[in-house]
Amino acid sequence: MSTSSPAAAGTLQQLIDDLVVANRVLAKYNVLDGFGHVSVRHPERPGHFLLSRSLAPELVTAADIMEFDAESEPMAGETRTPYLERYIHGEIYRARSDVNAVVHSHSPSVIPFASSSVRLRPIYHMAGFLSGGAPVFDIRCCFGATDLLVRNREHGKELAKTLGQQNISLMRGHGFVTVGGDVRIAVYRAMYTETNAALQQKAIGLGGDITYLDEEEASKADTMMAGVMFRPWELWKKKAMEG
Repeated sequence: MSTSSPAAAGTLQQLIDDLVVANRVLAKYNVLDGFGHVSVRHPERPGHFLLSRSLAPELVTAADIMEFDAESEPMAGETRTPYLERYIHGEIYRARSDVNAVVHSHSPSVIPFASSSVRLRPIYHMAGFLSGGAPVFDIRCCFGATDLLVRNREHGKELAKTLGQQNISLMRGHGFVTVGGDVRIAVYRAMYTETNAALQQKAIGLGGDITYLDEEEASKADTMMAGVMFRPWELWKKKAMEG
């Protein structure tokens, strides 16, 4: 995983523009629908982060981006309604200094793996980032029966603990989060988590033995993909921003 500093990722305006693109891309490819969200760490105030107001991702513009403090609360004077689950983002940033972008998705192919004993594993090279595993956050284990939403910092802290140093955490009965050293990587991982989950289900349905990537193969594939991340990002950006 990249450990580049937030400042190295670009200027504030560049990050806002990329955050808008990230929302549009993930909506275009059905990784986000009317729900879900994506954030970036603030480049000048590393304890803060940028996230849209509560809005369907496909509709997000630069004007909708809000700044949140280290407690995941909107900055003073902000009157727009924030996402309820902004604590997902804030507590991951607090726990992981290497993370500069977070995606939270409910994409359908991933949900069964969050509620099943079948582990989500890398079935092809595009998902090498799954090699460390996809731990499952079960909010019921810590907080009893809830509506499954990450509604406060305590919920967010437990999710961040489950994520640990991995690239992804599944969320039972809910969805998943992916993280990255910049927003392109977090988006890429969200996109290919969904694709890998769909392919893995198809492979399981064939009824035979499945050969997954081993740890060394997955690590090498993930390193390779990090070096060509600009290629799919520019394509996705073009298609998503064309309308």
